[in-house]
Amino acid sequence: MSNTPTEQQAATMLKTMAKMQDGYNQVLHAQWREQGFRFYRAIWVECAEMLDHYGWKWWKHATPDLDQVKLELVDIWHFGMSDLMRDAVAPESLAAEFVATSKLASAPNAGAEPEAFRDVLEAFALRTLADQTFARAEFNALLVALPLPLPELFSLYVGKNVLNGFRQDNGYRTGEYRKLWGGREDNEHLVEALEQLQCAPDEVPQQLYAQLEKRYSASA
Repeated sequence: MSNTPTEQQAATMLKTMAKMQDGYNQVLHAQWREQGFRFYRAIWVECAEMLDHYGWKWWKHATPDLDQVKLELVDIWHFGMSDLMRDAVAPESLAAEFVATSKLASAPNAGAEPEAFRDVLEAFALRTLADQTFARAEFNALLVALPLPLPELFSLYVGKNVLNGFRQDNGYRTGEYRKLWGGREDNEHLVEALEQLQCAPDEVPQQLYAQLEKRYSASA
């Protein structure tokens, strides 16, 4: 699929992600929409984690870990999507703006200079805190600044959704889960496992889960 999807393709991806997110949220609480979860708070904390992966310290050399930066952006999308669904924003209604964002993110000159990217990230965090809600326009600007077109966001979201389910199945909420496998974060194992998969798109969730299970067991 092209990095610039059609509006129909975008709508399908957005509806698929919304369905997966609703399913995951229901694992946490069957009536999650009525619980008053502060998704905006989770979003700005994820922004800080993303900045750490990208690098911001002027007193030391750092190379952005873009794989982890993208995964942090996907984490933000989990909470942003939850906020939108709680406000009854239909996923297909977002299709046109995501197509436009993907076109900009796929342009030859897409992506911001390091300090400009940090500014875009902070603008998103500030708007999130000011409004205590998911800042859609600033999020789309962040997708362009990285850049991260919708098809890549979709692929990484599916992968992270599987990892989140794996975490819950292995005691994330009760404290038994080990986030470090063999001295490396589970997010790093996720990136590697996704790169190594060779299967049809509809087989990715099952195959990826099996690979995560294998890696997790081997590190025990």
